[in-house]
Amino acid sequence: MTTPFAPSATALEVINGVDLAGHRAVVTGGTSGIGAETVRALALAGAEVTVATRRPETAGSLVRELADIPGAGNVRTQALELSDLSSVRDFAKEWQGPLDILVANAGIMALPQRVTSAEGWEMQLATNYLGHFALASTLLPAMQASGSARIVIVSSGAHRAFPFDFDDPQFQRRPYDPWAAYGQSKTADVLLAVGARRWRTDGITANAVNPGYVLTNLQRHLDDDTMRSFGVMDDDGNVKPLPYYKTPPQGAAGSVLLAASPLVAGVTGRYFENNQEAEIVAGDQGEASGVAAHAVDPTSADRLWDYATETISR
Repeated sequence: MTTPFAPSATALEVINGVDLAGHRAVVTGGTSGIGAETVRALALAGAEVTVATRRPETAGSLVRELADIPGAGNVRTQALELSDLSSVRDFAKEWQGPLDILVANAGIMALPQRVTSAEGWEMQLATNYLGHFALASTLLPAMQASGSARIVIVSSGAHRAFPFDFDDPQFQRRPYDPWAAYGQSKTADVLLAVGARRWRTDGITANAVNPGYVLTNLQRHLDDDTMRSFGVMDDDGNVKPLPYYKTPPQGAAGSVLLAASPLVAGVTGRYFENNQEAEIVAGDQGEASGVAAHAVDPTSADRLWDYATETISR
């Protein structure tokens, strides 16, 4: 499918004219970067938004900003550590009433060393995928109560080079590689959207989105040499985006489009980039765009769903 929005469209532009009064949303990692812009756009359209974050105090300025804007939906914070199953379960227990929008935005990228969560999971898989899978699963009754809930999962173009390794997903036997760990976690995010087709009969849709290149806190684990190799840091340590990079409001547009636009009502199991549904590509040819075939394979999606269900139940 196609939309009328250009790659440079902002979150506020794609939601212009949409009334979300009476809708309730959760945005993970919504304190900065594209997460904060997603919260801002949804709230300005009238939605009640819960910012789910490890450190709720960091959302203070955003909450105060939106509280002062007439017509904006109420914005609140709630503690959530995605890599800790007990935190995910506590979050879900505290949730009351229906949930219309879940934006799985929080993420970490390219941890230089293998780190494990409290459950012993490799941290990128734990945060980017398993935590969000657990959150969506535990909030399922709230989304069923909505009758038309939408799940938006923030992925990355990095998924194209890294199929999910079912033989050793936690890097317990193969050498740990920061980018392989990140890439496979983002493949898992796309497969989550595909696997969630089982919830369609409950009125729940799920889609993945690549926000594009955006300078945010996501790059906090990259050293200066890596940043220079990407061309976004000069010799003096100054960081600035390349011409094709997006601003955070532009990077959040895809998330907001999938969360709220009537143009994608009923659409599920897809991958979007630049505000359009992406073409399926091989994923092993160094493609600069598109969604890899390994990330939208229904058989892999079901296999991963079973793996995640078993993993979070141990």
